[in-house]
Amino acid sequence: MFSQRTNWELAHNRFTQAMEEVRVSGVPTLDLTVSNPTRAGLRYDERAILAALASPQSLAYAPQPKGLRHAREAVADYYADAHALPGLDPEHLVSTSSTSEGYSYVFRLLCNPGNELLVPQPSYPLLEFLADLQDVKLVPYPLIYDHGWQMDFHSLRRAISPRTRGAVVVHPNNPTGSYVQPHEIGQLNSFCREFDLALIADEVFLDYAHDRKSRTSFAGNRDVLTFTLSGVSKISGLPQMKLSWVATSGPEEQVAGAMARLEVIADTYLSMSAPIQWAAPVLLNQRTSIQRQIMDRVLANLEELDRQLALQNSCQRLGLESGWYATLRVPVTKSDEELAIELLQERSVLAHPGHFFDFPKDGYLVLSLITPAEEFSEGTRRLVEWVGRG
Repeated sequence: MFSQRTNWELAHNRFTQAMEEVRVSGVPTLDLTVSNPTRAGLRYDERAILAALASPQSLAYAPQPKGLRHAREAVADYYADAHALPGLDPEHLVSTSSTSEGYSYVFRLLCNPGNELLVPQPSYPLLEFLADLQDVKLVPYPLIYDHGWQMDFHSLRRAISPRTRGAVVVHPNNPTGSYVQPHEIGQLNSFCREFDLALIADEVFLDYAHDRKSRTSFAGNRDVLTFTLSGVSKISGLPQMKLSWVATSGPEEQVAGAMARLEVIADTYLSMSAPIQWAAPVLLNQRTSIQRQIMDRVLANLEELDRQLALQNSCQRLGLESGWYATLRVPVTKSDEELAIELLQERSVLAHPGHFFDFPKDGYLVLSLITPAEEFSEGTRRLVEWVGRG
């Protein structure tokens, strides 16, 4: 009765079952996987946000396939202010309700059923489900860790096939916290030109550099056809507001062809709500306060984690430049899933097993750095002590 594309394993895995058992038992748990900024104890300007949603203009239905010009101009202003990218044409932006929807638009634009896209490994697991729903096959290429993360262009070339239509980069990567470096951008563009591929750049964590310095956005990439995805979910810590976008850049003729088709795709769904679009300038401006709070939390938790790790030699933190997550390399005494389950059951600490982010082998745990400070300190203390006794 159901389509093959939704033929997933729907039963809960052992880790999910263990989390549910602990929840039902009522045993207090220290959660080191917190990813929802609205539940992380941050301070929001409630009055400004709620007032922005009450615009009288929202009462008129005025559908525009790419989204209201008002909202797209606010996004262009964000790139000019935050990433020194003036002159971004709002007509090359398509508003979406989420980056997931943005991915689906781009996948549909580029791929026929069975076509392939190259994706980094490790990375966030959502892409696999999105690809399944669009009948697209994902082919991983590894990120290599050697005193920092880097792209493996030899593996990237080996992953190419006649069915390959594009390459995905996550800038910065989640969970490795690594940016695509300037010299890698040049290699990527050459690679995409050589094989006639589009470039898809996920930049949701772009603003969270740990040195608090702005990084170059792919939205200004002109060398190859490029689709840059982002939104206020991370930029302003407002995942519930459902305001995202796809910015298209590259050779003029290719951009024109892509935008004509994207407009039809967007017009088919018209998913954006008027209140959110009219509120776009205010929602984007919330980033100043929220990003400061998040980065203060992230850097303080990172310092605390490093302090505790310095007291032992069983596990180590991998280097990172940005983002909300830290990756620990731990002894491979059992699978990451088994390790995470035992940590939860024996020490009441919840951490992501590495396989959740598609690490190709065992020996990794991933922690959220936006966890409230006291919970993070006690949770990591228990984790480090427990792993050390391994």
